[in-house]
Amino acid sequence: MTLHWTTKPFDTLTLGELYALLQLRSEVFVVEQTCAFQDLDGQDQAAHHLLGYTAAGELAAYARLFGPGLSYAQASIGRVVTSPHHRRGGLGRELLTQAIAECAALYGAQPIKIGAQCYLQAFYESFGFVQQGEPYLEDGIPHMYMLRP
Repeated sequence: MTLHWTTKPFDTLTLGELYALLQLRSEVFVVEQTCAFQDLDGQDQAAHHLLGYTAAGELAAYARLFGPGLSYAQASIGRVVTSPHHRRGGLGRELLTQAIAECAALYGAQPIKIGAQCYLQAFYESFGFVQQGEPYLEDGIPHMYMLRP
């Protein structure tokens, strides 16, 4: 599946785009992963939002991108999510490839830090991310910091 990608700062998102990205994040992080947490954490306003749309205009993939000094000292990628309706076709790999490229375009070539769910360690390692420190619990889910030098 080929997606149309767009990256926008918060204040240029349309109401429809904002609703779609919040709906997708809620569908996966709150409902699918049965995790009650504060998704609206006050950081969306500082982020660039990477949106991947199908030809039919459905939001199928999303990530939140931060410049250095906002979430971590390094640039960072977070809220990496694909729609349950569009999985198993390599969309996660396409999303992360696009997110890394967008970070470089927005913030220059530099290290990227993430807080990854532990079960995705091998996935992120395949993109050059390396575990940093010991695993920790975030909202009841095991996570680890990872850095892509």
